[in-house]
Amino acid sequence: MNDYYYQLTVTPSSHADFFGETLLEIMQNAIEERDGAFIVRDSEPLEDVAWAMQRLGEKLGVEVTTTHTREKNEDWINKYKSSIQPIAVGDFYVRPQWENPREGAIDIIINPALAFGSGHHETTYSCLQAINQYVRENDRLLDVGCGSGILSIAAAKKGAQVDICDTDEVAVESAKDNFTLNSVDFHESWIGSAHNSSETYDVVTVNIIADVLLMIHKDLKARVAEGGILILSGIIDKYVDKVEEKYQDFATVEKIQNKEWYTLVLKRN
Repeated sequence: MNDYYYQLTVTPSSHADFFGETLLEIMQNAIEERDGAFIVRDSEPLEDVAWAMQRLGEKLGVEVTTTHTREKNEDWINKYKSSIQPIAVGDFYVRPQWENPREGAIDIIINPALAFGSGHHETTYSCLQAINQYVRENDRLLDVGCGSGILSIAAAKKGAQVDICDTDEVAVESAKDNFTLNSVDFHESWIGSAHNSSETYDVVTVNIIADVLLMIHKDLKARVAEGGILILSGIIDKYVDKVEEKYQDFATVEKIQNKEWYTLVLKRN
């Protein structure tokens, strides 16, 4: 073991999910999220990654603070594990594999690379609340931008038939692995988005940034069956009015706020 390791802290002023996903793609290893900042560690210096995050911030018009340090080596993998605690959301109990299940709860195992893929992020938490309340046995559900697969796994554990898709091939493969880990099945999967399907669903879940929700609104609406539910999340407070306006032809069933994040539960009339 080396005497030292390198630690990079990246703090974006907005678009946190996008920066986290980009870091995960670059690093391909565990990333810790803490108080709006992302922490990555490696045995090699991380100046190039810091530079890439700064350039990404400039491109998006987002202020990004980076701190790169050399730290004395500890067993930081175990330290990271100890920082990720199980979380209860409605009937669900989301836990990493090294924690024990909770009796009487619907058990979901996610070994997190990022907090917002494990139920701890406000948007994922709110989506799980909505799935717990609105998904019924034998519902057909589409998870658009499935990421770790946590939302579709939760739906599958409630007895729904689920399809999953993501524009990132790595995310789709990760979701498949997590389905296997949780001993549940999905029906169909593809690399792409809602427009790659012609099916309609009782429930469609989408936990991505507001800009994308606005851009693909027609495709998402087209996937919702008559009387079906559309769960939209990843909406920062300053964009919630724009998203509601774009989806005003759907009835608002519930608006869930968790800190500065919103999740909309909509129904096709």
